[in-house]
Amino acid sequence: MTTPACPTALIADDERLMREQLRQALTLVWPDLQIVGEARNGLEAVEMVQVLRPDVTFLDIRMPGLSGIEAAQALLEHAAGGGPPAPALVFVTAYDQFAINAFEQGAMDYVLKPAQADRLRLTAERLQRRRVLAEASPDQASEAASAFHALLAPLVRQLASSGRGFLQRIQATQGSSLRLIPVGDILFFHSDEKYTLVRTRDNEYLIRKPIRELAAELDPEQFWQIHRATLVNAHAIEQVVRDERGLLRLSLRACPEMLTVSRSHAALFRGM
Repeated sequence: MTTPACPTALIADDERLMREQLRQALTLVWPDLQIVGEARNGLEAVEMVQVLRPDVTFLDIRMPGLSGIEAAQALLEHAAGGGPPAPALVFVTAYDQFAINAFEQGAMDYVLKPAQADRLRLTAERLQRRRVLAEASPDQASEAASAFHALLAPLVRQLASSGRGFLQRIQATQGSSLRLIPVGDILFFHSDEKYTLVRTRDNEYLIRKPIRELAAELDPEQFWQIHRATLVNAHAIEQVVRDERGLLRLSLRACPEMLTVSRSHAALFRGM
């Protein structure tokens, strides 16, 4: 009697820490699943699926090149055009509510970042049931794939019309834990040569993303650059004072630190 092959999976996410966190969580809740590859963007995910033929692909929605939704659409179109069947698809997201609303209609599964064991265990159970059903009824599986494909088109259009969007959460490590911090909770960012400090009311975290990248990804109406190495949450500013050297200094609510505004950025506070 032939032993069934272990199921295989591909993880696609542009954040290395998120790939590692998902891999560890999957190992815990689905020990038989073999992770055969990791992709850093949507285009790489499509290419790796063609080569590795995983049974399941976990796609981050927001990725450079191709979004996870666009990558899924490409895989399903390739399968419909005579290519190999597309893998089962699970979307991974932190905040794309419009996509979550669609997936909750039952077309396909999704996982919120960071993946929680209980929720991921439910996903694993659903995928295993679908695998059995697909083997028993290929026609029914094909109809389900067509329905899912039809759902993707408006999602792709909505994702394109909304643009990449501003970051809503920051991924950071604290010890051995991965944290997702809502940007509204962040008081300021401050970078040195290697790391960026993320300061909230109650904690400090370190990330590797430099200020120049954060400045491009955060809402400029909310986060003001006051120094080449510092971004501050404008909503957290309590007072602006001028010190004996003529430099502006900011005090923030619920924060003992004072932040210095460089002369090149002082125009932000003109008239205040």
